[in-house]
Amino acid sequence: MSEVFEWMDQWGPEKIIVVHDTKTGMKGMVVIDNTARGPGKGGCRMDPNMTLLDCFRLARTMTWKWAMADIFLGGAKAGIRNDPKSPQKEEIIRAYVKKIRKFLPDEYVFGNDMGFAERDGAIALDEAEDMKAAVGTPAELGGLPYDELGITGYGVVEAAECAAPYRGVELNKAVVSIQGFGAVGAFTAKFIKEKGSKVVAISSIEGALYDPKGLDVDKLLSLKEKWGDKAILKYGRGQQIPLGKELELEVDVLIPGATGDVITGKNMKSIKARMIVEGANFPTTEEAQKYFHEKEVLIVPDFVANAGAVMGAGKAMDNRYSCDILDPQEVYDTVKRKMWKNVAMVLEESKRSKRLPREVALSISQERVRKAMELRGRFPKTKKG
Repeated sequence: MSEVFEWMDQWGPEKIIVVHDTKTGMKGMVVIDNTARGPGKGGCRMDPNMTLLDCFRLARTMTWKWAMADIFLGGAKAGIRNDPKSPQKEEIIRAYVKKIRKFLPDEYVFGNDMGFAERDGAIALDEAEDMKAAVGTPAELGGLPYDELGITGYGVVEAAECAAPYRGVELNKAVVSIQGFGAVGAFTAKFIKEKGSKVVAISSIEGALYDPKGLDVDKLLSLKEKWGDKAILKYGRGQQIPLGKELELEVDVLIPGATGDVITGKNMKSIKARMIVEGANFPTTEEAQKYFHEKEVLIVPDFVANAGAVMGAGKAMDNRYSCDILDPQEVYDTVKRKMWKNVAMVLEESKRSKRLPREVALSISQERVRKAMELRGRFPKTKKG
């Protein structure tokens, strides 16, 4: 438990909550990192291997992500350490919400993440008995159906298109490799293919698929509806390559859109991409980022590139008491406008100052959070003399 106190710094976390239900076997957690700019908002991840450290790292990323998007919400993350495919899933979610209900929605608001989709958000909302407790619920409940609209993937592709000229890449002619074929990776493939890019590799937990002539993204998406992650195996063309090798292909754009810490000191010298757009949270270690910066490989950092969902969530938060269904095109337009503004701001300053894009983005987010904390009397006072 002592390691938890080592995570605590001038930014947070403010609260770490761990809960357990003996009847269902539910084990859960919430990390409320920083609420200086608004109540904690972040996705709920349902994963049998979820750790408290994972939850903290994701909550801290949300603090920077909300601030970078300049939306007045705070960083938080929830986790349920159970199998999302369990036949008891609804009972587990209800047990979890009961345990944390007193924090909803004033300190934490539910969003979607791995293993937790719109239907699950609806259950959470019902158990909380408060329409403000969750976004990412079905449109019929006033929410924004992230998984249906692919908002995160859409934002990743807009980030890639804005960033491409900074590395001399023409996105409509770019060769692309994508790690991940879940809600982020699948829609990233869909939207980047619509930009004219050639997707040569896609992976899921079942394997990695490669075809230098280009994959039929529409066929893969159709197969995914029936086979899920196994669509990679059912495609019937191209070649299967070892998982992880999709990161090392000679491409213009690499999009790690699955899990964290996949590009490290161990494999960074094998990466041949000209630019990396981080669709997943913290996929590239600090060591690797410094290496790529020296090699002039452009990285669009995670909490900038994958912030499409939080931009959409801002619209959904405003819409919770409205009788109107959110217009998807309005959401896409908002994401595009904000994404281009933020990516250009970060990359222009990175170009001017020679600093890593992540360092630039982090300084922008931290300054916004710092100002809010100072105004509210939360920031530690510096010692004089």
